[in-house]
Amino acid sequence: MENNITSAIELTAVPGFISRDALLEHWQGHRRLTRQVIDAFPEEKLFNYSIGGMRTFAQMSMEFIGLAAPGIHGIAFGNWTFDNPPLASNTPPPATKQEILDLWDMVTEEINKVWLQIPAQRFQENDRAFGQYEGPVNAALLYLIDNEIHHRGQGYVYLRSLGIEPPAFWNRY
Repeated sequence: MENNITSAIELTAVPGFISRDALLEHWQGHRRLTRQVIDAFPEEKLFNYSIGGMRTFAQMSMEFIGLAAPGIHGIAFGNWTFDNPPLASNTPPPATKQEILDLWDMVTEEINKVWLQIPAQRFQENDRAFGQYEGPVNAALLYLIDNEIHHRGQGYVYLRSLGIEPPAFWNRY
């Protein structure tokens, strides 16, 4: 039985499953949706509302920002730190929702700009991301996307608990 499963997996492997452009669009689609979630929060709740001791969604949003800006530079150039304010990983959280959204948009532009500089083979190279994860660069990118999706789910719970309908999770456009 185990051999049949292994054979089926080998037969269904699809090399080159997603193009570089499609991968960027996938990531940016998730980022557009997360931006909508940030925007759906009332200003005061974005910064001071949480459930069960979890962080506020403003704090989670700053984590996404603090990972994506240095993450795209790590993916492209192997430099997993980014000291260029206001997108540096140590940027203090802003005081308003609009400032978070503005930072979000700056990171989006940075991702689009740097993405064009990533050599195709870079995605298959091994690297040590953020001094912790060691493995293929493409897996580090998937981690950035997965981390955002995970925490965005927390944002959905927060919004629902506040009586606010969150954006449709399937609409990433």
